[in-house]
Amino acid sequence: MSATTSQRYTTVAIILHWVIAAMLVSMVFVGWWMEDLRHALLDGTGSVTLTQAVYNWHKTAGLIILVLSLARLAWRLTHKAPPLPEGMKPWERFAAQFTHIAFYGVMLGAPIMGWITASASSFPSKLFNLDGFLLPHLPVPQTESFASLAGSVHGAAGWAILILLALHAGAALKHHILDRDGVLTRMIPGLNIPPQTGRD
Repeated sequence: MSATTSQRYTTVAIILHWVIAAMLVSMVFVGWWMEDLRHALLDGTGSVTLTQAVYNWHKTAGLIILVLSLARLAWRLTHKAPPLPEGMKPWERFAAQFTHIAFYGVMLGAPIMGWITASASSFPSKLFNLDGFLLPHLPVPQTESFASLAGSVHGAAGWAILILLALHAGAALKHHILDRDGVLTRMIPGLNIPPQTGRD
């Protein structure tokens, strides 16, 4: 079956896709670790140096994700993506388009909300954990209530990332294993479509 296997995303799009995906998932788990570090610090059993370093690197990585996501969006708007398989049902097309839009939303929204959360605190955020290389504060209220609200939204974005990832991965595997329409090969060069079975 070769209806779509000859049409793949560009190399730039593929690299950005996998780098951003890996960073987003890593950031979710690092974010949960940060909560543990914060609680340990409040209990008097944590390390101030380690906690500050992890927080600073988390914010640095978040800013990198934001820049890469903007680059990914710009590339997507200027380079046409391969068309969806002709055999897809209308609801599948809607789900695919919705998931992609939602992914762009969290790719941009999660780091922005993280930046807003950091800006709601007077505590300095050191990019790359370096003194004198500070993350600029956005013009937002520096109050405990606003910081708590922004932090909650930022934390919810982490769950949104995992949910969207599960939907996206599940759909990709369905296309690859059941439909065998070459969709997954567009983003994984060298991947072969599973052979048809005798029941087809």
